[in-house]
Amino acid sequence: MGPTDQHSTLVATLRAAGCVFAEEEAGVLVEAAAGDAARLAELTGRRVAGEPLEYVVGWVAFDGHRIRIEPGVFIPRQRTTWLVEVAAQHLPGTGGTLLDLGCGTGAIGVALARRCCDLVVHAVDIDPRAVAVARRNLAAFDVHGHAHRGDLTAPLPTTLRGRVHVIAANLPYVPSTERALMPADSRDHEPPATTDGGADGLDHVRRLAAQAPGWLRPGGVVLVETGDASTGQDARAADAFAAVGLQPEIRYDEARGATAVLGRLGSHGELRAR
Repeated sequence: MGPTDQHSTLVATLRAAGCVFAEEEAGVLVEAAAGDAARLAELTGRRVAGEPLEYVVGWVAFDGHRIRIEPGVFIPRQRTTWLVEVAAQHLPGTGGTLLDLGCGTGAIGVALARRCCDLVVHAVDIDPRAVAVARRNLAAFDVHGHAHRGDLTAPLPTTLRGRVHVIAANLPYVPSTERALMPADSRDHEPPATTDGGADGLDHVRRLAAQAPGWLRPGGVVLVETGDASTGQDARAADAFAAVGLQPEIRYDEARGATAVLGRLGSHGELRAR
């Protein structure tokens, strides 16, 4: 069987397994196998069995970079590049400080460090597997900063209080009762804690809202990703920021189906009247 026939067979196998982007996935699998037929068969078998492609090949494409990933760590979604773009608009041209909370692979921190000169990144995740992967990604991209294990801001050095330009947090926001509706590869392979946001999906967002003001510098912002207006999550997240005195704003990107909600601390560090 020639290379063309082999590729066509691989595409057909992936398509039969329900892979929507079978042509693109076949190319990724062939590259990962690096000419080793046995390796290609192994990788294909894992993908056909339903394992996410990113886990199978060990990386995810995000904001123009290949970010290392391992099974059990949340897979960054392409829509989250909108959160990166909005966050970048609120960072200084050089020397800013970013908190990447619920960091998973550290993809947001890496992407922003590649966009913003001399950015200091503090990435945090409660899962030790994610922290280990984030540390490797920060090192691989020569990012100035640290990955900490803990819950939201709990493990951060207190010297950062009042000094952070941007808090970017892609926290779990799928309502608990809706996890069953998620695509099977995510639902069955990503840990539930990486997507389950509680009854209305915003349990973690509300906890972050309560903590964020103490870490932001005057004019600093906290940003989260939520569902769109049809879910009501965007408005409820904005209300959570307003409730702690932050000025809320909702930003949509229709092309990516992405929603970012931010809360801004007053320019002199004051909180708005509640």
